[in-house]
Amino acid sequence: MKTPTIARHGRLKKSNPFATIAKVLAATLAVVMVSGVSVAAIAAYDLSQSVKPGVTLVGDDTPAPIPKIGAWEGGVNVLVVGSDSRAGQDPVFGGDDETGNLNDVTMLLHISADHSNATVVSFPRDTFVPIPSCPDPENPDEPFASMSYQKINTTLMYGGLPCTVETVEALTGMEIPYAAELQFSGVIEMSTAVGGVPVCIAERIEDEYTGLFLDPGEHELQGWDALQFLRTRHGVGDGSDLTRISNQQVFLSSLMRTVKSADTLSNPAKLYSLAKAALSNVVLSDQLQNVDNLVAMAMALKDIPLDQIKFVQYPTGGVEGGVEPNYEAADALFAALAADQPIALGGDTGGSILSPDVTVEAAPVDPAAPVDPAAPVDPAAPVMLDSVKGQSADQYTCSNGRTLDDQ
Repeated sequence: MKTPTIARHGRLKKSNPFATIAKVLAATLAVVMVSGVSVAAIAAYDLSQSVKPGVTLVGDDTPAPIPKIGAWEGGVNVLVVGSDSRAGQDPVFGGDDETGNLNDVTMLLHISADHSNATVVSFPRDTFVPIPSCPDPENPDEPFASMSYQKINTTLMYGGLPCTVETVEALTGMEIPYAAELQFSGVIEMSTAVGGVPVCIAERIEDEYTGLFLDPGEHELQGWDALQFLRTRHGVGDGSDLTRISNQQVFLSSLMRTVKSADTLSNPAKLYSLAKAALSNVVLSDQLQNVDNLVAMAMALKDIPLDQIKFVQYPTGGVEGGVEPNYEAADALFAALAADQPIALGGDTGGSILSPDVTVEAAPVDPAAPVDPAAPVDPAAPVMLDSVKGQSADQYTCSNGRTLDDQ
């Protein structure tokens, strides 16, 4: 076994410009066909036409059968990782600074087999988890040693995208055959492509670390401001990564509503820009390189109602230097996902605030209604998860900012 070190990177092959143009056109056509997808699907689909070579996941030696154009049959799991690496990027992002290669954002998208619901699980970057022995991307015959207690955001540094996938698979019990690694500038280009993402600010955000200062009210964020909003930690909630995740969910749910809106879907220029937005800012696992696979996944998502798309935090409890898994709550969450049951959350968003301008009425419940213990469990009935924090995509939430005086 090899002591973990920073993974080395090989040279990329030169791209064929004509192949690149063909891929962009294929992506554009696919986006038009899909007519609306979730933000996680965008991350795994619109960015999929990257000219970078794919990443082969462990045990992914045999290509899956390519489906015909149409909705994906059955369920699917896709891991979307946000890297803090600036290598090869514009100098405004600290370009070519290769000192960082951590997966500061790790999200698992699960689509149910009947395409009735979808869940995006965010894993806090400071979660201490077991990391399995991961192959060295440069020398698979000498894998990195396993670790029993290490932060999940180091997995990308140790063994690349396959190591992050293996770690999340071991943590959740879910098989993850598809993955994508996204860099900072991809967020900037996507938010600009849709003409800005409206976000609600409940309390003023002041963050000297990201340079983000926003007054209460609604703001259309795009470009650099959108990226800094997603990165801010000191300026929201209690300053922890957990409240930053909730802040990100405010943005992601709004981005999804924006993409699914008629204003976007009826605008060919926006659709084209979305397909092209992060062409050079993503690395994909091999099977996500296939346009047919991506179209099929996106079409499986297009008709899922917003209230059946959940953004949740992986359940954790605080420990010195970070957090660790709350296995009881996590087991309940992933048992529901494995059974493709829709989930209902207990109302704790994890840090954001429900918009006071939007009233969400709960379905009436008769407490006196008799319950038959012998009645079969309805697989379509939501599983209530009181210990899991998050929100549904149809909930209008506001960022709970904090000022410098509170930091």
